[in-house]
Amino acid sequence: MSERDFELEMSAGPPIRIDSVQNASAEKYARTWENPPEPVAESAIVETVTQDVVIVGGGIAGLSTAARCGQLGLSAIVLEKYKGIVAHGAHIASVGSKLQRANGIDIDKQQFARDWLRICGSRVNEDLMWLYINKSEEAFEWLLELGGDEIEPVLFGGNYRGPDFTEYAGTHFVSAKPDGKYKLRGAALICEIMEDVATTNGAVIRRLTNAEYLEKDGERVVAVVAKCEDGQYRRFRGTRGVVLATGDIGSNPEMLREFCPIGLLPKRNGYYPAGLNSGDGHKMGYWAGGEFETASWALSLHLIAYSLYSFFFLHVNMEGNRFMNEDTWVQAKAIRILMQKRNDWAWSVFDSKWYDEVAALARYGGGQFTDSLGAVYGEEWTAHNNVREMIENYVKNGLCIRADTLEELAAGMGVPAENLTATVERYTEFAKRGKDEDYGKRSVLLTTVDKPPYYALKFGPALLNVFGGLHVDTRTRVLNAEKEPVPGLYAVGNVSGGLYGVDYPLLLSGNSHGRALTWARAAAESLAGE
Repeated sequence: MSERDFELEMSAGPPIRIDSVQNASAEKYARTWENPPEPVAESAIVETVTQDVVIVGGGIAGLSTAARCGQLGLSAIVLEKYKGIVAHGAHIASVGSKLQRANGIDIDKQQFARDWLRICGSRVNEDLMWLYINKSEEAFEWLLELGGDEIEPVLFGGNYRGPDFTEYAGTHFVSAKPDGKYKLRGAALICEIMEDVATTNGAVIRRLTNAEYLEKDGERVVAVVAKCEDGQYRRFRGTRGVVLATGDIGSNPEMLREFCPIGLLPKRNGYYPAGLNSGDGHKMGYWAGGEFETASWALSLHLIAYSLYSFFFLHVNMEGNRFMNEDTWVQAKAIRILMQKRNDWAWSVFDSKWYDEVAALARYGGGQFTDSLGAVYGEEWTAHNNVREMIENYVKNGLCIRADTLEELAAGMGVPAENLTATVERYTEFAKRGKDEDYGKRSVLLTTVDKPPYYALKFGPALLNVFGGLHVDTRTRVLNAEKEPVPGLYAVGNVSGGLYGVDYPLLLSGNSHGRALTWARAAAESLAGE
């Protein structure tokens, strides 16, 4: 199934599995995460398994660490609490690639660094930022080398091109070739490749295995105690080290309140499987002496709670009033919705001209939720998308309202008709004059809403990931409060901190997956030198 087919399939119903964020009471917000569990009695540990490296977490970061360890001659075991592969999205970004250069793209690293610092409010570790900038291309090309003739990379073309926030064309998606050995797609395909390489080189993958705490010998982390699929406890000893690759804290309301309170605001949580990203590695690393970066942590709020499009059209809130400049990026739209009195969703309002208007104007705005998730760099917006079919599906399932009058549209939306009609009339007048006197939207993206039938597309924010965690150095070693390494302990992927601040910087969509690969290689190479 292609990414475009996937989008169409998702438009037939809610785009992803959606689970309500737990509304924990104030009493439940005690800092229970600080308290390690009681050690398992030695008599209850049925076996000790010894490898060079023990990796906790079997997503992109963990499996990639195992793959690289195998290439470097290290034995490894991966402990994953879920029953299968865990991966989200499709994009993977690097600062430079052969495919980028083939398309005439040469990212200025110094400017990219300045933009990254600006978007993150300068709340990043510059050494880690430059590790990503300098090594992400090498990590991406490594992925392509491992996939070989079985995969095909494509450069993503859905980049937001506003004057103040312009996304870099450094994002890729990788597809398995038909009838080949790999069957998955998107980020799951990356995991499939890495697991194949890791197990070919002797790594062991143990799923339905829940790591509970780390063991130390003096100051050194030496093992993981985990409850396995058979219900028995085992000790997994890493002679070179233990790597945490357990993802983020997005399903842990207590830790969200402590480290990322804005993550409690969305009514929806877009992570799947629900509840899996519960901060296990964060807690284990903290109990072993690791130090967290300063709150509040960055997060990703994607507009995936209802539909997969919002476009750049007139946006109105749940009361039928305009509330923002629609010419902006995904995260900003999510934040604006959450600032409303009723903050579950918003509506994108347009008329019968919508398809031609997006086709003509996407090159000025664009970006995710205007372009197809499978948009190809250099191709016209109309080339391979199926957005007409998606909008029709949204109409059928109630996520998009279509009506011949604004009054009927308002009734379908559940908003006051007088609010909506006044909002549309004022916005259309701005479009005719070419000047937005309320929010300063670029004139090129102002479009009239005066040709029925009218549409109102429902969209809203869901929490996807939280990007913050344990302090690490450029060798991915976990650091303590004195900024010294905790011997034997490493962290990769979203359990590690330092690279993000304020918001997830979508100026390079898919950079978290690129970071996962880059940090995995750094961890394996550090472990090889132990």
